[in-house]
Amino acid sequence: MEMRVLHDMFAVGLPIAEKVLRPILVYIFLVVALRLAGKRELAQLNPFDLVVLLTLSNTVQNAIIGDDNSVTGGIIGASTLLFVNYLVVRFLYGHSRLERFVEGEPDVIIENGCVRTDKLKKELITMAELQAAAHKQGFGTLDEIDRAVIDPGGAIFFWPKKPTVDSERHNEIVARLDQLSAQLARPRP
Repeated sequence: MEMRVLHDMFAVGLPIAEKVLRPILVYIFLVVALRLAGKRELAQLNPFDLVVLLTLSNTVQNAIIGDDNSVTGGIIGASTLLFVNYLVVRFLYGHSRLERFVEGEPDVIIENGCVRTDKLKKELITMAELQAAAHKQGFGTLDEIDRAVIDPGGAIFFWPKKPTVDSERHNEIVARLDQLSAQLARPRP
């Protein structure tokens, strides 16, 4: 009885080559699928995206382990995934063009203070989600933003508008006029 339990736990039910090949194929599929799904899937998760990612892992589980539920089979599958990921990351580190192809390019979603709705639509980001991301980075409104970029990992970076020389000069003149108005409004003894 005890030997049967140990056998069931550690005896691999599939050929080891198959146990290694399955995670590699699933890894390649997931990298391509997540790349096609867009940047928001990686960082700008809403509850629906989170549910999809969680069920995705459960869905591909059987494709990775097959009919083998042994501990050894699970360790082989997990080790293969980790090793393939390590190799891919190491390889892409030295090949920036290929890395950009695999990961994608950053997208400018606000340019010169104007929201590029075509880019938001492409990434499936709503105005409310963009505003929420801006609020998290300390902006009150989108009007305060000069430029925003969504990177390949899905993070959004914002740059504030810098006051122009003309707007600074205008503000300075208005401040001086306010001072003069306040002085003229004071009663003279």
